[in-house]
Amino acid sequence: MSTIGFSPEEIDTAAPTRSARLKWVVVVSSALPAGRAANAAICVAAATAREVGGLLGPDAVDADGSTHPGLPWAGCSVLAADADTLATIRTKADASDGVFVAGMTELAQSTRVYDEWLSGMAESHAADLEYYAVSVVGPKNRVDKIVGRLPLL
Repeated sequence: MSTIGFSPEEIDTAAPTRSARLKWVVVVSSALPAGRAANAAICVAAATAREVGGLLGPDAVDADGSTHPGLPWAGCSVLAADADTLATIRTKADASDGVFVAGMTELAQSTRVYDEWLSGMAESHAADLEYYAVSVVGPKNRVDKIVGRLPLL
């Protein structure tokens, strides 16, 4: 996996999100019920935030002095797609240079023990995986080509 992210000098929390060099989208299966869709989106977002440097802005402190952990300063769109489109997005993103992709499969939601998920993934062929959500970060033009004009979730 190549390193994708913002360098410290690129982070401009005073600028509109559209001015960021990289675009972040999370695409979720439109067939999932709300709770499972939210779970899938949150899981791929967590994996993305860990791997893509500079996505999260600085912590905020409210007027009472309470600290609130930083949120994505460059924004994140949450889109909807059918299962076939999700698989296509995952494949295209994985093949695109300079693009990060993280996916949540049906197997991830159907196992309750992490090691069982690892074993199941090791036994699964990429073409057989059913994706519930895919997170993609990369240059805007590449991400736009990968996800097309999908609707918001």
